[in-house]
Amino acid sequence: MRLNRPDIPLEQLERTRRLMNQHALEALVSGYEERIHGLTLPDSDDRHVVAAALHTGAKVIVTFNLKDFPPSTLEPLGEVAQHPDLFALELLSQNRDKVLEALSNQRRLMVRAPMTALELLKALSRQGLERTVQALITDTDRI
Repeated sequence: MRLNRPDIPLEQLERTRRLMNQHALEALVSGYEERIHGLTLPDSDDRHVVAAALHTGAKVIVTFNLKDFPPSTLEPLGEVAQHPDLFALELLSQNRDKVLEALSNQRRLMVRAPMTALELLKALSRQGLERTVQALITDTDRI
């Protein structure tokens, strides 16, 4: 974690991890470790991601790092890597109302650093969700 973001103070990274662990207990995965050793990826440090996906039965690995999760490795395992923008677009096309509700709830809960709907969409765009933001721009009144 620290190697990937040396620009962020360690205390802030630890706080973020603690809050994520507190509020997303269902997202924590354990018991996947034995699956790591049989996996081969371009970056061996990513094997835990595939092992956790296999362990939980997840079929999609959502990552900006597509080059390290090649289809030739994932397909035989029944897995696919997908860019977050494409993943979000698919969610939006499957249930626009729920996505808009989730974004509205997210914005409502941002009490320490409130944002307008447009500011939130701009932040999502800066984070790599450009196509999703374009698809949402007409719904700022619902966010």
